[in-house]
Amino acid sequence: MSNLSATSWNNSLSVTKYFVKDVSRRLEIDEHLALELKRAGYSHVELTKSPVGTRVVIYAAKPGMVIGRRGQSIRDLTKVLEDKFHIENPQLSVANIEVPEQDPKVVASQVSQALQRGVHFRRAAYWAIQRVMESQALGVEITIRGKLTTERSRFEKFKAGYLPRVGDPVLKSVKTAVADVQLKQGLFGINVRILPPQIDYIDKPIMLTPPAETARQPAAPAKEVEPVSAPEAVVEVETTAGDVAVVVEDKEEVETGDS
Repeated sequence: MSNLSATSWNNSLSVTKYFVKDVSRRLEIDEHLALELKRAGYSHVELTKSPVGTRVVIYAAKPGMVIGRRGQSIRDLTKVLEDKFHIENPQLSVANIEVPEQDPKVVASQVSQALQRGVHFRRAAYWAIQRVMESQALGVEITIRGKLTTERSRFEKFKAGYLPRVGDPVLKSVKTAVADVQLKQGLFGINVRILPPQIDYIDKPIMLTPPAETARQPAAPAKEVEPVSAPEAVVEVETTAGDVAVVVEDKEEVETGDS
């Protein structure tokens, strides 16, 4: 029994070492590509093993810069993956990111490049937030750490929209990325968190639109009423002519006296 348990322990340990080694190699490849393809808007890479070789898919905002002129850049990357990272028969392909403004890694890379060009950190953060919100994202938060204005290190947060802090939506929906850049003041760190659109969560506010008002029917034009003449007043006046009482009907004046 002891021999069987020792064998199973060794097998499990070897499997664990294999997966740890595989994950560490993927992280090294991701860091190398992020450094080499910074200007191309690199996002992430997918590695899939097959009987023929290893399929490598690179996601970037500018695929043309990854491929290079006449495919020279992608051939150089293939050679590096074979020689440095020992990937058997790598088959590289480049995929375009549909909305680069909603990818936190691309946004963090853009902010770091802006800081390298000498742009003020607040201006770079507000510029990135404006682009993210214009892409219909629900919320974004950018945190910049380092010696921002003084010799003492501190951080500033810039946020817009709705962004949950805790709970299941944070683990499933919020995308996070971290980047760093070396400046004269020291090392700056950039943390970007983005909540993409069309995400369902419990406390999502719903905007109800009021019902459309029914168009009022225009009132029918009033019929012209023919003018009606006022009734003629009939005045009855009783007079006496001699000994006989006479009733005289007159419209305008009342005549009195002997007939």
